[in-house]
Amino acid sequence: MQVPAKVRKNLGKRIRQLREKRGWSQEEFALKGKLGRSFAGSVERGERDIRIQTLCKLADVFGITLSELFKGTDAQ
Repeated sequence: MQVPAKVRKNLGKRIRQLREKRGWSQEEFALKGKLGRSFAGSVERGERDIRIQTLCKLADVFGITLSELFKGTDAQ
């Protein structure tokens, strides 16, 4: 069974890893994604549900597919 809070937390970790891999600060990431910095931080901490539109935008920012963005997020 998928636990939404766990998936959200894992997605946030994945987004943080992708950001850090590119050497971006949270502020740079927020600017590239046209997000508020505090929103970007809350996403990375797994505190926010994210709309599909925003998920697609984030995948584009990283230059990956949506399925790649979710890679490993269903792990317990």
